[in-house]
Amino acid sequence: MSAIDIYSPHYLTGYAYPWYMPRWMRSLPLPLLEFWSFGIKEALSCIFAVSFFLTLALSKLIPLGGLPRYDFVLLVALAVQFALVYYGLETKKELMAISLFHLLGLALEIFKTAPGIGSWSYPEFAYTKVFGAPLYSGFMHAAVASYMLQSWRHLSLRLTGYPHHSVAIALAAAIYLNFFTHHFIGDYRWPLTFILIAIFCRTKVHFKPMVREFWMPLPLAFLLIGFFVWIAENIATLFGGWQYPNQVSNWDIVHLGKISSWGLLVVITFVIVAELKLFSQRKENENKLTD
Repeated sequence: MSAIDIYSPHYLTGYAYPWYMPRWMRSLPLPLLEFWSFGIKEALSCIFAVSFFLTLALSKLIPLGGLPRYDFVLLVALAVQFALVYYGLETKKELMAISLFHLLGLALEIFKTAPGIGSWSYPEFAYTKVFGAPLYSGFMHAAVASYMLQSWRHLSLRLTGYPHHSVAIALAAAIYLNFFTHHFIGDYRWPLTFILIAIFCRTKVHFKPMVREFWMPLPLAFLLIGFFVWIAENIATLFGGWQYPNQVSNWDIVHLGKISSWGLLVVITFVIVAELKLFSQRKENENKLTD
């Protein structure tokens, strides 16, 4: 089919338009429809993350009585997570994966807020603090995982040129360990970044907002997600979600170097999500062959 045919409204004859595409929109050129669909599906994928950061903001602005802010944020995060599963916006398998990210993130938070490390801090009192880190802090990492899991489903993600799973897992493990060990044996984030680019330079992530499939290099996706998480982190620290040392007296922008940190954390999240999805696909294919 030619490009002219693809960009013609007749290309969508018989297409089952989704609820977010009203009748008046359907005569628009396909690229605009694809862009609109992409935006809506990205917004749907961000439900948990957006609700989390809105809760942080609201907890700063509304009276909570005697309930500590951090405990309020935790309760709302748990309620939102329950609602997403209850109403079918997340599956129970996805909830299990998100719980894993919560634990990995909480372990990192406990270490980074330890008195001898002090990378950042949670200065307010909470009943649900564990060694200086509130339990809600793990949900910040789980929010990234939730976004990826939702995007995978909404945008029909698929990967080409993905490395062997043992290589990807080893890299993710090395990146995670570096967040701990760099306080003692040096920071290897840039060597790990170069290794990351070498491993994933041929990997493409394909996504389908509507009827056409698009792709981008996977390392670029890591960078973009890391950048947007950095923006979200600036908003969260502005509302007192946590503090970096340079924000104790007055709020200041989070250091640009944190973009690389978040980009690497995104790699860990993506590798685990990808491995879970690819494993599920392999099991489904095996079941089809045996039926």
